[in-house]
Amino acid sequence: MRPPAIARPDTAVLQSGSIPVMSRGERASTMATMVPFTNNYNDRSTREGYQFEFFCMRCGNGYASSFQHSVTGFGGRLLKLGGDLVGGEVGDRASRFGWDAEWLRDGSRGRTRDRALGKAAEEMAAHFQQCHRCGQWVCGQVCWNGERGMCTTCAPKLDQEVAGMRAAAQVNQLNQKIQQVDWTKDVNYRDPGVARCPACQGETGGGKFCQHCGTALAAAARKFCGTCGTALGPGTVFCAECGTPAT
Repeated sequence: MRPPAIARPDTAVLQSGSIPVMSRGERASTMATMVPFTNNYNDRSTREGYQFEFFCMRCGNGYASSFQHSVTGFGGRLLKLGGDLVGGEVGDRASRFGWDAEWLRDGSRGRTRDRALGKAAEEMAAHFQQCHRCGQWVCGQVCWNGERGMCTTCAPKLDQEVAGMRAAAQVNQLNQKIQQVDWTKDVNYRDPGVARCPACQGETGGGKFCQHCGTALAAAARKFCGTCGTALGPGTVFCAECGTPAT
């Protein structure tokens, strides 16, 4: 059984047309409870509780904060369930308290969530550093240059850069040396090659005859003009040099 509708504070204020005035002490208390935030986290909270995933803005690695159970969310559901099972006046009251508890969790979600986020941020603070040059939050284990006090994008680690440059230079030098060697002396690149045999559909092996069935390929079946000896291409009807009909 659902409890009667309860007017929320924000709805009541809007209906009355009045704006609550906060005292100086209340404003100071509100300012003191402000929670600093960043944009390098994902909110994974559920009705069971609060949890946040913080990640490095450079490499994407990260950590999940400890799960913080929500007392009002879990207790409210127990009361609603128990009230529905018991029934009667006692069950009706228990169910109503359960609805009220869930409503209070939703109504106080901002404050409760801020406390949970603040606690999670304190838990994760030791694992991240903010670079004051680019403003990114990075992981301290991989992407932070403690010697320079900046992220490795703004201040790369020199030993890693030197190792990378040496590897790149080796690849470049090997490429130059390999380019100087003639790797085509045993390769027939003048005659047109056939990759698959037209007879057996197998791979030809790059020779003049198929390595599987022995069918003559394009390189072996070349035709020449019987008059002047000019090579005739596939589909040639007349020799392009002397005009003799191809046979």
